[in-house]
Amino acid sequence: MLGYRVPAPNEALLISGRKQRDASAQFRIVTGHGAFVMPVLSRATTLTLAMQEAEVEEDCYTQQGLTLGVKAVIAFKVGDDLESIAAAARRFQADQSQMSTLVGRIFSGHLRSIIGSMTVESIIRDQQRLADTILDASTVEMARIGLAVDSLQISQIDDKGSGYIAALAAPHRAVVEQAAKIAQAEADQAAADAQQRSGRAQLDFARETAVKRSQYQALMDTAEEKAAQAGPLAAAQAQQAVLAEQKLVAQRNAELREAELVAEVVAPAQAQAERILTLARAQAEATRLSASAAAAEGRIALDQQVIEMLPDLVAAAAAGLQGAQLTVFNGAAGVNEVLTQLLGQGASIVETVRASLQQVEGQPPSLGLAASS
Repeated sequence: MLGYRVPAPNEALLISGRKQRDASAQFRIVTGHGAFVMPVLSRATTLTLAMQEAEVEEDCYTQQGLTLGVKAVIAFKVGDDLESIAAAARRFQADQSQMSTLVGRIFSGHLRSIIGSMTVESIIRDQQRLADTILDASTVEMARIGLAVDSLQISQIDDKGSGYIAALAAPHRAVVEQAAKIAQAEADQAAADAQQRSGRAQLDFARETAVKRSQYQALMDTAEEKAAQAGPLAAAQAQQAVLAEQKLVAQRNAELREAELVAEVVAPAQAQAERILTLARAQAEATRLSASAAAAEGRIALDQQVIEMLPDLVAAAAAGLQGAQLTVFNGAAGVNEVLTQLLGQGASIVETVRASLQQVEGQPPSLGLAASS
């Protein structure tokens, strides 16, 4: 629309030429919306409200008389209130680029003044306090010209080649370097320890692996040996079982054979011996009767009869044993034992016959017969 002006968001529209309602106001200020400007009768210009920057680089003398080269950066803008906009418009409307130049000069003076009351150590140690002090000192002056400072940063401090700052930093640098060396040594030691632990761990692992491998190999060898010996061992066990059974069979056969021998030899021999003994007793009884009948003939006749009977007794005993199947155990000792038994039985028979004859005749035993037998 002709005559209607709208300022940018970071601009203030300044309208002059017409009489203002407020006599103290020389022009009308419009921000954030548009306004109608009467052609020919009014004139409209704009004032930037955007953020601007000013750099300061000054050689300043400290309280100790040392020269420091200080660089600072100031961020500023026109104030948002109408009074600040009006003050800035009256001063910088013709040449708004002069804002940065004037701000730089203002802060240069404050920077030299404040640094002159501080030592190098305090300036280096607390740069934020230096910036806050400069801002506090310039606030009233900046407000008078309609400007507001958003930020002040000390970007660089240089001792102009005197080496003072480097000397101040030397002890700290030495401490830092020493700490760095210690840290590096500790790191190297830790790395060496870690490497040694790793090496030991690898050796331990290798040893354990070798032991496990040996144990596994031993188990495999044992299993293979057992597998290889399983066949022969089973055969040997089977053979032992067969031998054990054969031994039991042999023992049973021996017991059976012993029972057969008892039935075939011992029992018939005992029966034959009983028969012989019975015959001997019968013969003795006959002899006793004969002796009673011939008692009158005297002792010599009686002894003669006994002597004459002895061959018959021996022949009868021999005839009784002639058909018997006699098995003698224990070798020569067994033969002697059988003979001793036979002789004992014969002597017993003779004694029995003689005692019978003596009882019949009523005579004492004959010494001559005993000597002859």
